[in-house]
Order: sequence, then structure tokens, then C-alpha cells
Amino acid sequence: MHVTRRQGLMGLAAIAAAPAGFITPAQAQSRAETMRQVTGGAVNTLDPTMPGSTREAFGISMNVYDRLVAFGRKQVDGNWLFDHTQIRGELAERYEISPDGLKITLHLRPGALWHDGTPVTAEDVKWSLDRAVSAKSLAVSQFQTGSLTSTEQFRIAGAGVIEVLLEKPDRLALSNLAVPYAIMINSKLAKQHATAEDPWAQKWLQANTAASGAYKVESFRPGVQVVLTRNEEWKNGPLPFFKRVISQTVPEAATRANLIEKGDADLSIDLQASDIATLQSRGQVKVASIPQSNGFTHISFNTRMAPFDNVKVRQAIAAALPYEDMFKASLFSRGRTLYGADWTTPPNADFPQPLPLKQDLAKARALLAEAGLANGFSTSFSFGTSTASTSEPLAALVQEALGKVGIRIEIQKLPDAQLNTMQAEKKLAFYTDSGTAWLPATYYFFYLYFTRDQRWNFANWENPRIVELSNAARFERDGAAYETQCKEMISILADQLPLLMLWQPNMDAVMGKAIEGFTYQFYRQVDFRDLKRA
Repeated sequence: MHVTRRQGLMGLAAIAAAPAGFITPAQAQSRAETMRQVTGGAVNTLDPTMPGSTREAFGISMNVYDRLVAFGRKQVDGNWLFDHTQIRGELAERYEISPDGLKITLHLRPGALWHDGTPVTAEDVKWSLDRAVSAKSLAVSQFQTGSLTSTEQFRIAGAGVIEVLLEKPDRLALSNLAVPYAIMINSKLAKQHATAEDPWAQKWLQANTAASGAYKVESFRPGVQVVLTRNEEWKNGPLPFFKRVISQTVPEAATRANLIEKGDADLSIDLQASDIATLQSRGQVKVASIPQSNGFTHISFNTRMAPFDNVKVRQAIAAALPYEDMFKASLFSRGRTLYGADWTTPPNADFPQPLPLKQDLAKARALLAEAGLANGFSTSFSFGTSTASTSEPLAALVQEALGKVGIRIEIQKLPDAQLNTMQAEKKLAFYTDSGTAWLPATYYFFYLYFTRDQRWNFANWENPRIVELSNAARFERDGAAYETQCKEMISILADQLPLLMLWQPNMDAVMGKAIEGFTYQFYRQVDFRDLKRA
């Protein structure tokens, strides 16, 4: 089934436009058992480990490939979201962790099959894990965060049994086996398409699959559409409700909204915040609004560039900003705020959590004077074009508020590629962006975003105590000691303010009224396996 984007939209519309008498019972049943997602993004590869893979590609692979383990899910305020504290078997029926934390033993499900009907073996799993730490891919750096770095750490310990060996008891070793990159591959099939130059079949796996998951790929047109069919032999979880899934790229948000409202499509997770309230008021759709609990929007300072290398300047700007006005203008208050707390010591070890950030213009002016900048200074404030709908109103309020304390702002709206390059090269002085941590352990947030000379250290921050604490917490097995380490990291962040945590935007899943079971997943895409039509 290969269709153009235009043909696909016409096909979606045709179902709703056809007179009732022309829809046969079989067609009606087929429509009931088909999930149609419309997305502004695009699936650009079937191998999520390839550099440049889109979030949409991660989402498709989570439904097509199995991992050894998966996170649980929990209900909060009536909505489902992932639970990283609960890890269950997926392709592995069960697992055990040795008392010293140095060995994870995984037992594969008896009778597990690849999509081609051949049995899943420990040899396949060993090859898949070896690929994750050996091929030139995104998996290598991610697996390093769980101390998974060498093929020698993966050992076949019997029929259907794999051992993962660690030098130190890393808190996130097991969690890394649940991320999008940790795909388990039919090695016998993949090897048929490997070459001396491409021993891990990376080229072939970009457009083909060698999987065992709940869905099979029926057709794939990069950037246009993916069609999935249910794997009736899947035994690694409850069999999904939908027999068929169509995920289609529809670039215009207004068109996506119209398709959902008319019932021509079932689900979209990337509509404009400004459109969602209007849709809700008309009553033809339902919306699951779930704060992105493992993400954050921030304003960052380049802490190695004057004047932002002066902590008093950063504190002054933090005191000058109108947080509530920014939240309303940027997101229409659709999210969880990360400002406005009144603590001096963090109340708990969770992160992100609201920090003690409040507007106080008198305090801002005093701090600037202490920094030797009583007359203010001039700088730029940057954001990427893809976030313009939320960042432009934010930037305007930043410019206005800082003008009141003598800081003159030139707003720079940059193409995303330029912003990303300047960010990686540490050439941005002052800007807004967002981040997400797949594994939302507090130490992992700090390790990922506040240490090392690397892309995700948004603020270019170098704090030896944060480095020391995050490295210690990573291997800490005593719960009380870990909590103390995390609270100290949060306290240092709140004092030094290399960046300002603003809020966690909602994921607004807009869907037909009959769709149930939507789950907010850490990779911020749709898990079709949990969905059903009432």
C-alpha cells in the first residue's frame, strides 16, 4: 500500500464523506479496528538507533520491536503515564538482579517468535546487545549511561538465558534495556543483509524490520505514512485492540485538528495549544492533558560568557522575570509550573520540581548593582523557529521585563539547524529551549544536563561539586544517601541558576470520544498497544 500524502488525506476524508448506505458491515468493522494517527512530524527510518532518527521513528519502533524489559504504567489524575520505577519483562519473561547489583539475568519467554515465525534465541539477543554497544549509532552513548559499553558484558548462560555483567552496580543499567534504542533484532535475518562495510545491517534495517513486536510494518513511505498490522502471534503483553494502525504525516496543525474533529482521524498529539481549547469547547473531541513529567522548558545562560559567568547577573535576571505572565502567554497555562516554590531546602529529592523563582524587580536591580552593572547591559535572546508559537510571546515578555531593570534585549529567531549548531558550539549567550530525559532519575537529569562539555549541557556549566555528586549518586545503593545527594544537587542548582526551569508543557492528546487508554510515554509518542475504541 503506497500512497502519496494527498491520496492518503483523500482516503481519510472519503470514509467520513461516504453515505451511510455505501459502508458495508465489513468496512465499518475494519474502520472500528483501525487506528488513524495524524502527526506533524515524520517517520524517517525504521531503525531508531540511526543518527537523525525522529521522535516519530522512536514511537513506531516501540510498537514494532520488543525490548527485553519495559516500564510499567500508572494512573495520575485520571490519566495514564509511564512508571519508570516499575520495570516488567517484555521479550524477557522475567529477570533477576544479583544481591551485589553486578549481574542482571534475563529469561526469555518460552515460545517467543520473530515476525517471520522463527524462534527468538539467546544468540539473537546477544547479537542485538552487541550491536547496541558496537555499531556507530545513537545506542552507544545512551547505553553508556547504564555502564553498558562492551560486548563482553553480555553472556549467554543457557537456552533462553542472557546475563548482563557490570563492574559497578549502575542504577540505570536495567532501565537502559527499556529505551527505544534497545531493540531486539532477528539476527539471522539481519545478517543476511549485512556486508563487510555494514556488519550490523544498518542500511537494510532503515527501511526493513527484523522484529518480534506487537505490530508488523505493512508499508513504509519515509516522511509520508507508515501502516502497521497486528502481530497475532505476539505473546509479550496483552494483544492490542487495533488490528491496523495508520500513522500519517499531515504538516498543517489546522488540518490535523479538522481531521480529528470530523472523525476522519482518531488521534493527534501535536496540535497547537491555542487550538485545543477551541476544539474542547465545541465538544466533538476529548483531550488527555498530561504534563510531560520527564521534560522541561528552560531559559539558559552561557555561564562561560560575560556577563552570565557572574552568578549575581543570573540571579538578577531570575528575579526580574514575570513567570506567571510567561506561562499564560506561552502555553495558555497548559502544563505544570517549575517556579514559585518557597523552600530554602528542597522538600524532596524529585526532579524536576518547582524552584524558588519569583519576580522581584527591586531585588533584581540590587543584584545588578552588586554585579557592577547598575546601568544594565545589552545582549541577545534566542529561540528556534519551530517553537515560535510558544517562544515568541515568551521572548517579548523577557524583553519587556528586563528592560525595566536596564537590560536591553535583541530577540533572535533562528532556524532550528542554526540554533542547534550554535548551542552545540556554545555560542548562544541567552536563549530558551527544552529538554527531556528518558530515564527521569534525579541524578540522571543532572548528569545529562549539568555536567561535562557536551551538547546537552545547555548552560555550559562547570561545577565540580555537581560532577562529584552525580557520579556518586549513579552508583549509590543506600536510599537515604542517594536522597541526600540529590537534594544537595537541587539546592546548588537553585542557588547558582545556570538555567531557569520554567515549566513542563502538557502533552495534549486530542482524540475521538471513543478512544481510550492513551498513555504518556517517556519518549513522547503514541503507544498503540494500550489504545482501544470503546
